[in-house]
Amino acid sequence: MSDDEDAEDDRTTACELDGLEAVLATLAYLLTRSQEHERRTARAGVTAARSDVYLLRALAEGAGASRVSDLADRLMVKPSHVTRQIDRLQGQQLVERSQDALDRRARQVAITADGRELLDRLKQANIAGLASALDGVPEPDVTATVSVLRHLIDRYVHRVRTTMLSEDDPLPHRADGADGAASAKARLNTAVHDGG
Repeated sequence: MSDDEDAEDDRTTACELDGLEAVLATLAYLLTRSQEHERRTARAGVTAARSDVYLLRALAEGAGASRVSDLADRLMVKPSHVTRQIDRLQGQQLVERSQDALDRRARQVAITADGRELLDRLKQANIAGLASALDGVPEPDVTATVSVLRHLIDRYVHRVRTTMLSEDDPLPHRADGADGAASAKARLNTAVHDGG
């Protein structure tokens, strides 16, 4: 086989991209349905809202406490949105605030042991659902899928962040008040990294 033929085999065709887009759209729909979220969280004994779970995951993945502005940047939402979430989560004793050692005006936020335990219960429920859905799928196929989706997420997040930085109003707003880019990124990131 020639180098040109090898290169052709490695290129993604428009038909394959169309199929991937359809699969991802369907997967996003299935994973983000309110009833499905409620079912999964009920199995895990979790009452936190989806957006609160994403914030907890961001805190758990970080190294120690985080500033609100850093969390907002990571989740691609406005700091005021994160502040409201932190208020709710602190009321449930899932996060705690402390003063920033470097800037006395700023506050740091950290996940509590209860918050980590909640995430672990939810992750175990998600893994059980994935194990059932992937029954019979060869392990190398799952590994390859995870690799491709992580690559896709990295590229997509980079593109979203680049677009946000180049716009005057960096956060697109939906009529319902939610931040579209953040919820899409967080759903995709959570689905791939944690089997959501």
